[in-house]
Amino acid sequence: MMARDLARALDPTLIGADVGLTLDPWQAKLLWDQPQRTLLLCSRQAGKTTVSALMALSTALMMAGALVIVVSPSQRQSAEMLRTIRQYHAALADAPALNTESVLKAELANGSRILALPGTERTIRGYAAANLIVIDEAARVDDELLAAVRPMLATSNGKLIALSTPAGKRGWFFETWTGLNDWTRIKVAASDCPRISQAFLDEELRELGTMRFSEEYGLEFRDSEEAVFSHAVIANAFTHDVTPLWA
Repeated sequence: MMARDLARALDPTLIGADVGLTLDPWQAKLLWDQPQRTLLLCSRQAGKTTVSALMALSTALMMAGALVIVVSPSQRQSAEMLRTIRQYHAALADAPALNTESVLKAELANGSRILALPGTERTIRGYAAANLIVIDEAARVDDELLAAVRPMLATSNGKLIALSTPAGKRGWFFETWTGLNDWTRIKVAASDCPRISQAFLDEELRELGTMRFSEEYGLEFRDSEEAVFSHAVIANAFTHDVTPLWA
């Protein structure tokens, strides 16, 4: 067991093979690089949940006493990712046993904890020294969430990964994706995923329509149909070339 743990520490991508998965190149690179701050803009069924669950499990296995927090817009969604993590854990014969297990929590024999929480500012406060925070459907969580979770990484030098499909030109996920900052950005459209056939995409385009399809599978940030002014019009209304009249 110790030899395999050492091998996984030297090559984090081995955990994918150990649970019976063949990783796409971008998934393997993400597991290998382990960036501090990551945005995954990925199509439905492209594998963003899979690789995030593997990162969560790897953190819990490799760092005794680690705290991994999974948040999403709803408790059900967070619990579903935790369920995926538990399935991968069950596939590892040499993994530390689960001492405590529920829909919302998994505690390993090495002291590591994985918690599933709904992604609201109210429910996330109170935790500290997280080693990894995973924000699922990040374009759909409250804007206040990021301000609430970032302090949890202050003393642990922990990692943050946010995964989502687009949800309009609004919110911190869109602003961070399009902004100037040091986040690692990974974009995987449906056409980049070998498991999604063109026949399926053609059917989805007919069923969903151009706008919805372009968001879910083409990863385009679109203006809301209810918006009076487009995001571009609003952005162009601002300028930094005029000196303000106040300090």
